[in-house]
Amino acid sequence: MRIAYQYKLRPTKVQAAEIDRWLSMLCAQYNYLLADRFNWYEQNRSPVNACPLVCHLPELRDNPDYYSQKKTLPELKKSHPHYGDIYSQVLQDVVKRVKVTFDRFLKGDSNGKKSGKPRFKSRSRYKTFTYPQMKEDCLQDNLINLPKLGLIKVVLHRQLPTGFKIKTAAVTKKADGYYITLSLEDPTVPTVKPDINPESITGIDLGLKEFLTTSEGEVVAIPKHYRKAQKRNIVVQKRVSRRKKGSKGRQKAVKQLGRQHKKVADKRRDFHFKTANDLLKKYDVIVHEGLNIKGLSKSKLAKSVHDAGWSSF
Repeated sequence: MRIAYQYKLRPTKVQAAEIDRWLSMLCAQYNYLLADRFNWYEQNRSPVNACPLVCHLPELRDNPDYYSQKKTLPELKKSHPHYGDIYSQVLQDVVKRVKVTFDRFLKGDSNGKKSGKPRFKSRSRYKTFTYPQMKEDCLQDNLINLPKLGLIKVVLHRQLPTGFKIKTAAVTKKADGYYITLSLEDPTVPTVKPDINPESITGIDLGLKEFLTTSEGEVVAIPKHYRKAQKRNIVVQKRVSRRKKGSKGRQKAVKQLGRQHKKVADKRRDFHFKTANDLLKKYDVIVHEGLNIKGLSKSKLAKSVHDAGWSSF
C-alpha cells in the first residue's frame, strides 16, 4: 500500500530563500525543455511524403525524449554553474515531469484519454519540486534532512504509521508557507480488505441540499464552506482589483486572497476526510452513484457542485 502524508515546514529565512531560488531555476529549465519538445513536434510531426508542395523542410533530428534531455543536464551545469546548487535528482525529476506532460498530450494516459496542450509555466505557477529518493533516516524527531537544503523543522501533527518507509518527498510553496508531502509505502499492507462482511454494505446518494444520504437513512449536512466565506472573499478580491498591476500592494493583496481560498480548501478537505473516515468505520463496502460532475460543473449548479467537492470526496 502507498499513502501520502503532508506536513508544514518551518524553514529559516536562508532556507526559504534557497527554496524560492530553486523553484525559479527549475521553472526556467521546465520551460526550456518543453520548448525543445514543441520545436521538434512542430518541425517533424508531418512526414516528408505528406508535406505541401511548397514548404520549408527543416533538418530532421531525433525526438528529444527523456534520456536525450537528461543527458543535457551536465552541459547545463557547465554553462550555468548556479544549477549545480540544485540536488541532481531534483533536476532530473523536471525532465521526467516534462516527459509525462508531453506524453499525455500526444499519447494520452493509461486509459487513452489525452490532455490539452501543455502550457509554459510562469514563476507563480511553478510551486513544487520532488526528491525521487529519500534515505530511511531522513526524518529525525521534528527535523527532516533534505539534500543540499539541510535540516528543516517539520510540524509533525501526526506520527508516521509504523512499518511504512518514506519513498519520495515533494516540497510545495503555498499561500501560507511551505509544505512537504511524504509518499509512504508498505508492501505487506493489502489495498483491499480481505475479510468483507456482506451485511456491512451501504449506498450513498450525494446531493446539494444534504451532502449525502445513506441507504439506511443517515443524513450528513452540507457545510457550504465557500458560500459562508464568499462575503470575505469578495472584499479581498476588490482589494486586489483596486491595486495597481505590478505593485507591491497588489502582490500583498494577492497573497491575502490566496490564504482566504486556502482556508476554504482546507476546511473542505477536513470535512471530506472526517466524513469518509466515519463511513469506513461503520461499513466494509460503500457504493456511490456515477455522477457526471464535469457536465454539472458547466450548469447553473456549478458553484454549489464545486463547493460540495464531490469528486474530491
